[in-house]
Amino acid sequence: MKIGDFDLDKKVFVVAELSANHGGSFKRAIKSIKAAKRAGADGVKLQTYTPDTITLNSKRDDFMIKNGLWKGKNLYELYKEASTPWQWHKELFDVAREEGLVCFSSPFDESAVDFLEEFDPPAYKIASFEITDVNLIKYTALRKKPVILSTGIADLGDISLAIEMIKSTGNEDIALLKCTSSYPAPLEDANLFNIPSLKEIFGVIVGLSDHTLGSVSPIVGVALGARIIEKHFILDREIKTPDSSFSMDEMQFKEMVKNIREAEKVLGEKSYILTKKAKEGRFFARSLYASKDIKKGEIFTKENVKSVRPSLGLHPKNLYKILGKKAQKEIKFGEPIKYIE
Repeated sequence: MKIGDFDLDKKVFVVAELSANHGGSFKRAIKSIKAAKRAGADGVKLQTYTPDTITLNSKRDDFMIKNGLWKGKNLYELYKEASTPWQWHKELFDVAREEGLVCFSSPFDESAVDFLEEFDPPAYKIASFEITDVNLIKYTALRKKPVILSTGIADLGDISLAIEMIKSTGNEDIALLKCTSSYPAPLEDANLFNIPSLKEIFGVIVGLSDHTLGSVSPIVGVALGARIIEKHFILDREIKTPDSSFSMDEMQFKEMVKNIREAEKVLGEKSYILTKKAKEGRFFARSLYASKDIKKGEIFTKENVKSVRPSLGLHPKNLYKILGKKAQKEIKFGEPIKYIE
């Protein structure tokens, strides 16, 4: 599957999630995109909503956050603080593309999808908490662009229904992101074995939207088959935003990308064809050598023939084929044994 010109079959797609980390500053948002590029990101993702498109302006108990990082806030206040102004989007898309980054966003209602279409994004991301909003998912999928689904609060039924909605539009470009919707997420809740499991169950591209601290989860995720890694990115961890406590700065993100690229090299591909270096290394394999001077007509025994390094003599599998046979010529100590009668 491709997202824009990026081929997920050839390389892991590393995405910097800007989210609320602009902290209300347009200049900081621009600087963050440029920093993400320097850090090695392949893409940058925005979030497109207003507090009114994501919740209600209510102080009822239903709308109050009871636990976690944002405890005590009501939903409307949180999303008002965290939202990315829509009037910023055009320039953010333009800057990202000028930097050579794939830029896309998470829409949170149909009006956001319509708005984002103005910028022709190469994909759409459905956030974890929206995976049950099947009408939004279907509306988004009708744009005939890849749909990336985050699965943080979803059970298998939710995921199946979301995929069914996308496929009902004729859109087959689907990716699932393993996600733990906890901020920050404890390592023991990451459950990264779900990455190969989701791929096996649903037969789609699978990645990781990671909220743990550090880069252990992304690296392990890549080893388990993740083709997309999404991580929250912040220009400076001293900036206080709703997402800053579980976001990576430029240096941390750059180190993560380096580790991901090295992990890709280590993983390589499924092949038992020897590399050039491996072939050269076979020189040091074992073979049969004369461990004593052997006269013509003398019997080969375990005392005068040994399996030793290097590999210029007969393969060791031939040892018991020659034991008990007579040498057809004189063989000096340290000479390879190269024939069988």
